[in-house]
Parts: sequence; structure tokens; C-alpha cells
Amino acid sequence: MRKPEFVYVTYIATTPEKLWRALTDERISEQFWFGYRVVSDWTVGSSFRLMQGDRIVTDEGVVLECDPPRRLSYTWKPTYEDMRHEAPSRVIFDIEPRNGQVKLTVTHEQFEEGSKVFESIRTGWPAVLSSLKSFLETGRALPPSWTEEHSTIIAAAAAKACL
Repeated sequence: MRKPEFVYVTYIATTPEKLWRALTDERISEQFWFGYRVVSDWTVGSSFRLMQGDRIVTDEGVVLECDPPRRLSYTWKPTYEDMRHEAPSRVIFDIEPRNGQVKLTVTHEQFEEGSKVFESIRTGWPAVLSSLKSFLETGRALPPSWTEEHSTIIAAAAAKACL
């Protein structure tokens, strides 16, 4: 049986360089990723962290591939209590220029059967990538669309970080 896989394709009215910068610059990512920011030096083998504020790491991984402005890949492992037991998965961003716009393909793969992480990213990635598209095309990100359950998980993580 095939492992679950998530693939999302969108076209964005921007340049590959601007899209790359949005995906890798922590100050820009914080604007479209609902206050979360990506933190890494983007060297293969370096750490990747998705952070809320300065102390809460919600997801972490290792940079697997960095080919600006064409391809970025890293492992993905949530730090949430109910998901951190799962094996890391892999995220791949493929960026292709297309007639004055950019085709962005995001593939998130290598999930175990029954993965809670897979269920979470199936709604998370579309929200984040829609906000990214809006931000790059209009300068305005979308408001968060997180569920109450997600907010509770983040609040619990924040409380542990403050201990």
C-alpha cells in the first residue's frame, strides 16, 4: 500500500526570486504564515524550525536540498505532544517560471499510515499557501483559519515553553 502524500500546485503572479525569498526569509514568512516564521541558514544539513514567537518551536527538521530559486526541501517533524512520536516526513518546494508567473508545487510525503501529521497538514498547507499567494500578489496575507483544536495545541506548547 502506498504511503499518504500531499501535493498542492498553485500559480502566483510573482518572480521565482521573490517567492524564494518569501519561503526562506523569517521576517517575510511570519507575515503570511499567520505569525509563525521559518528559521534556518538554508545550508544542506542545517536545522529548520517553524517558530511562534522567540521560544516556541512547533515543527523542526533538517534542510535536505537548497537550490535557489528552484527547489527547497527539508524534513518536517512536529514537536506537539500528540504528534512528536511520528517519524519525520519530507516537504519539497518546486518553483518554475511560467509566462511571467511562477508555478509552485509543494509535495509533503513520507508519512506513516494513519499519520496525525498528514491529517493536520492536509488543511494547514492550503491555508498557508493561499496566504502566501495573496501576500505576494496583493501585499496582504489572509487571516488565520486555524481551528479551535489547533489553537489549544499551540497554547499548550506555549505554556510548556514558559516553564
